[in-house]
Amino acid sequence: MTPPPLVPPPPPRPPRRTSVGWKVLAVVLLVLLLLSVLANVRHLLGGLFSLAGARTHRAGPQFQETVIEENRARSKIAVLDIDGIISGGYLAAGDMSLVELIAGQLEWAKDDSEVRAVILRIDSPGGEVLASDEIARAIREFQEESGKPVIASMGGLAASGGYYVAVPCRWIVANELTITGSIGVIMHGYNYRGLLDKVGVRPEVFKSGRFKDMMRGDKAESEITPEETEMLQKLINETYERFKQVVADGRRTAAEANHGKGHALATNWADYADGRVLSGRQAADLGFVDELGNFKKSVERAKKLAGVSDANLIQYQIPFNLVNLFRLFGKTDVHTVKVDVGLDIPRLSVGRMYFLFLPGAK
Repeated sequence: MTPPPLVPPPPPRPPRRTSVGWKVLAVVLLVLLLLSVLANVRHLLGGLFSLAGARTHRAGPQFQETVIEENRARSKIAVLDIDGIISGGYLAAGDMSLVELIAGQLEWAKDDSEVRAVILRIDSPGGEVLASDEIARAIREFQEESGKPVIASMGGLAASGGYYVAVPCRWIVANELTITGSIGVIMHGYNYRGLLDKVGVRPEVFKSGRFKDMMRGDKAESEITPEETEMLQKLINETYERFKQVVADGRRTAAEANHGKGHALATNWADYADGRVLSGRQAADLGFVDELGNFKKSVERAKKLAGVSDANLIQYQIPFNLVNLFRLFGKTDVHTVKVDVGLDIPRLSVGRMYFLFLPGAK
């Protein structure tokens, strides 16, 4: 009998390879973790040194001081940025709003004796009424309590609420091509009752009072009473008068503090406070701004008002924290699809008033 053929054993299985992508992700997470630990250690050591005799700050937001222009000077000028829509909502970088961020930075600048002036760098179309008013109030109180001047440096856009927060400043600098002005109030909403009627949907509303459903989007035109329109318009007019009063008080206070220097408000300035936008040069002619120039001109003016020959430019940054990074990832909405049509239109909440330059709004 022929012996059975010899069957060779199967080759050994190759060792399992770990995916390169997982390795890269693990390295990135490890680096981020180390950076977070180092940042926390640095913050802890800074707190210990402050207890040993360095200046301390009030309870509130904590920042990291960063030098953005080193001039080998002892004096400092703090640069604060207002960029984009002014809102009372939380910023993506941390658990604070823009109002809390600016107020906290002003507190740090007030507590630091080496900070001699503050530059408020503005590039904003405005935003919420209350948020704009709170920032303006913080600037006004900072100057009164510290005696340090705040210089507004307008970028490409500083309109409506962007101008509102500049008004309390001691000095306002704008570029000739800056878009500013747009003094006014807007309340925005949609009425989609016609669409509901076309698809056969009828709203059912139960309310406790006749005006409880004001500005409801599914109301028929016949249901919108003249009393509702009158009340809303009265509310808008009251806020608008507040805007004009803030402009008048702010520019008068600045003129008194500057001893007649700069540009005083023109006698007919209120005629141009009708929502129209102005160029930087037009605003200077009407007294809405004090000087034409760029950011460099703002720095020079800050040194003059502070009485220093030179100063380092600093900013207050939110310290890096791994928790904030994960929180930022958690805010991502996978169900949202954004279509870029060349316009960045802010999302307005129904029933909320805004100091906002909104092109195309009537």
